[in-house]
Amino acid sequence: MLSILLIGYGPVAGYVAERLGADPDVRVAGILARPGREEAARATLTRGGDATAKVWTTVESIDLSAVDLVADCSGYAGLAEHGPMLLTAGLDILSLATAALADPLLVERLETAARAGRARLELAPGSIAGIDALSAARVGGLDLVTYTARKPPAAWKGTRAATVLDLGEIEKPTEHFRGPARDAVRHYSRNAHVAAMVALAGLGLDETTAVLIADPGLDQDRHEVSAAGAFGRMLLTLDCGLLPRSTKSSSLAAMSLVRAIQRRAYPITY
Repeated sequence: MLSILLIGYGPVAGYVAERLGADPDVRVAGILARPGREEAARATLTRGGDATAKVWTTVESIDLSAVDLVADCSGYAGLAEHGPMLLTAGLDILSLATAALADPLLVERLETAARAGRARLELAPGSIAGIDALSAARVGGLDLVTYTARKPPAAWKGTRAATVLDLGEIEKPTEHFRGPARDAVRHYSRNAHVAAMVALAGLGLDETTAVLIADPGLDQDRHEVSAAGAFGRMLLTLDCGLLPRSTKSSSLAAMSLVRAIQRRAYPITY
């Protein structure tokens, strides 16, 4: 049985705990949470139905012998704070914090730690499909990759878009950013994990074009990927809803993390 440590205790962690609670090949050993948030973490663990699961508040307090794999549900901050130490300890990490890899200093820290601990950081696809095809196409050579994010105006509140658009008055789809994926990640960190994943799988953060659009005709996020190269052409459109009880967490992102964990646990994978 594969024993999992979760980082984080929000909606994504709750979904992962619930889904794995019904899987006979995987168990959640515990959650790593911020000090003072132990009760919230325990509430998340109850969704998995395992009364023996633990809550830890520091990496030093974790019984590393009881953990086979770390599943990071916390985003950039959690990966940056705990990732290097866990990798150095020899634990592989599955993470949804793809945008963190736009920070070259953090990448260097994570890579150094992974090499020291002979461990690996793997990124789950998150809220986008076709990553396997895009990364395979890169082997033969890619000519162009464009990622377009279309979201309801309200989804862009609190971001740079609000400084260039009146989000409450938009009546038609309105573009507010076009440029390298690295810049999209830098300026829209809360909305940039998909842009980062598409870029890292394909042409890279500086050669991938990201287009961000506020669209009042949508009630959920729409991700579009277009790519061309030696393989041919790819056009992909994906509409993604949110997890129940969440205002920003993608249901497909949580599902992709569960799937990545299960691929590590099952004797035959596909």
